[in-house]
Amino acid sequence: MQVPFAHIASIDLIQPDSIAIQMIQPDSVAVQNARDPAPGEEVFVMPLAIFALTIAAYAIGTTEFVIVGLLPTVATDLNITLPLAGLIVSVYALGVTFGAPILTALTGRIERKPLLLGLMALFIIGNSAAALSPSYEMLLVARVIAAFAHGVFFSVGSTIAADLVPENRRASAIAMMFMGLTVAIVTGVPLGTYIGQVFGWRATFWVVAALGVIAFFGIATLLPNTLKKAPPASLFDQVRVLGSGRLLIVFAMTALGYGGTFVAFTFLAPILQDVTGFSEKSVSLILVLYGIAIAAGNIGGGRIANHNPARALIGLFLAQAIVLLVFSFTAFSPVLTLITLAALGFLSFANVPGLQLYVVQLAKEHRPGAVDVASALNIAAFNLGIAIGAWLGGLVVESPMGLAATPWVGAILVAVALLLTLWSSTLDRRAALTLKTA
Repeated sequence: MQVPFAHIASIDLIQPDSIAIQMIQPDSVAVQNARDPAPGEEVFVMPLAIFALTIAAYAIGTTEFVIVGLLPTVATDLNITLPLAGLIVSVYALGVTFGAPILTALTGRIERKPLLLGLMALFIIGNSAAALSPSYEMLLVARVIAAFAHGVFFSVGSTIAADLVPENRRASAIAMMFMGLTVAIVTGVPLGTYIGQVFGWRATFWVVAALGVIAFFGIATLLPNTLKKAPPASLFDQVRVLGSGRLLIVFAMTALGYGGTFVAFTFLAPILQDVTGFSEKSVSLILVLYGIAIAAGNIGGGRIANHNPARALIGLFLAQAIVLLVFSFTAFSPVLTLITLAALGFLSFANVPGLQLYVVQLAKEHRPGAVDVASALNIAAFNLGIAIGAWLGGLVVESPMGLAATPWVGAILVAVALLLTLWSSTLDRRAALTLKTA
């Protein structure tokens, strides 16, 4: 999974009320402060090419998460068990985890615009193949194809977004592009779930493929042909970062702390229907609530972690583990489930900015020449966490413990992430003390 704003390695978080957007030209958008501009103040023009990237991000974010709401439907149609259906989530995340760094390194010499168009074509093929899949095995292959496009797109797209605007507007451009992911979680996933429940899960993938077509033509039409081509990090550079013990601790924190929620979230639809007692049609509406909570958590988490990410992560992981544990008991009550899910949605994404910021801080100290590589590998850790969480959740569902046990098993993973965070924070204090006494 790619997570909103988690892809931004070392830029300031954008406040939700810091910019206002209004159309002024057919090929551009004016972006200015929400206040009235001062006399002589220039109004910044955001290229519409950024919005082509945003549409692509929306499509990719939708295809990644929408399968969660469709697992029961897919399992029934393909005559497979829920744990096997859960692997559809795992293989996609693994495709992003391992495909992104390898393919980004291999495609570094290709011009940026043709590369993006090729990636969107691959995305369209992957989702079309998913819609046409006659078997479970073919669906897994189709998901991996789409995942390969996913990982490389965000690696390349973020640098392109930054290059399309002046240096002092790069944060805004990147944030606007990744806003597509946030909007996908809030609207795309519930809508895609609803479409799948009414017209069949294959219809959802056809709609996502159509979004890919729109993004393809948007990129082809609006993106300039002359784009800067920065050489990607080599595989050797990526392996070198993995040699830092301090960074490995944070990567583990990311995988376990973020992935812990996916033990339960992957099977949220069957939990809501079979454990809580909600109707199938209610699931899409509940996903809207969850998506809004996620968006709020992403913004709130950035503010919380701005000054001391390690300290913020300790509190966030503790709260996240507690809420997951509580969900094991509240899942049997519709009202309490909604309250718990709102809290869980907020906390499950509130740790994202802090984890990414913490990696950047430690990379500057321990691998100063490879900060971008460390940031990219932490994105891989997020997706590895999703794969582990979904796989472990499938094992729990298949065991005698069943669906209702997935939240507290996820809480154990988050608790381990909390212990790693406490350990890392202790190492930070020791290092600071050593510097003072040196």
